Amino acid sequence: MSGERIIAFQGRPGAYSDLACRQARPGWTTLPCQTFAQTIAAVHDGQAELAMLACENSLAGRVPDIHALLPEAGLFIVGEHFQRVEHCLLGIAGSTLADARRVHTHPVAMAQVRGVIGELGLDPVVEFDTAGAAEMVRKWGRKEDVAVASSLAAELNGLEILRRNVEDAAHNTTRFYIASRRPDTLPPAGPGFMTTLLFRVNNQPGALYKALGGLATAGVNMTRLESYMLEGSFSATQFLMDVEGHPEAPPLARALDELSFFSEQQEILGVYPASPFRHTP
Repeated sequence: MSGERIIAFQGRPGAYSDLACRQARPGWTTLPCQTFAQTIAAVHDGQAELAMLACENSLAGRVPDIHALLPEAGLFIVGEHFQRVEHCLLGIAGSTLADARRVHTHPVAMAQVRGVIGELGLDPVVEFDTAGAAEMVRKWGRKEDVAVASSLAAELNGLEILRRNVEDAAHNTTRFYIASRRPDTLPPAGPGFMTTLLFRVNNQPGALYKALGGLATAGVNMTRLESYMLEGSFSATQFLMDVEGHPEAPPLARALDELSFFSEQQEILGVYPASPFRHTP
């Protein structure tokens, strides 16, 4: 397998990450992987050209594994994608909402559909994956078991959509990094870019304040900041940060110059076009 026009994701076929891959790269083959680490390895090994890596959700917050895996992944972020999460209640052919007794889905998805669970009086059963829950409902063939998953999972598993958009919040959206073995060749600095970088500061009073001061002075907007300890040490903290702008454009260039003065280490993980979703009302 050459890996060309193949994009890897974590989850089962029909997962929201699978749907994100199909929307971000129409016509590409999607490659399901059991874990994020295996998704990253698929790109390294040449099984896939790109990886679709969920990094944060508007309801659940950060995706825990990614902020720890990404710094050591050796991949370059070449894009971002925002995927609207539209949960569907899925049942076997011929079933109805009146037949449903138990609902199966991932724990994060379960927390996002409390309304319909209460309305229908369903017993929640936590599963490892939304699309995996759809696969199990298909396998069991019982009308009383339903799954919460995507419309794509319904299509791939031959299930009926008993109700669409059962999520409690209409703004439920997941953001993904699109990662590659090689960075894209970028056009000259201009508007509409995002930059993701790592930096490290000493664990002492005012260190982070001083490191980030240049962003405020230069008028650069920071959209994400994640922190974590390094190798179990409490003496230094590493940060992963997303900012608006191109590192060669004067505002961000000035801010990064000041950041380098106060931080011990700085590494750019990717410079990529901002998604049009950022400008959606």
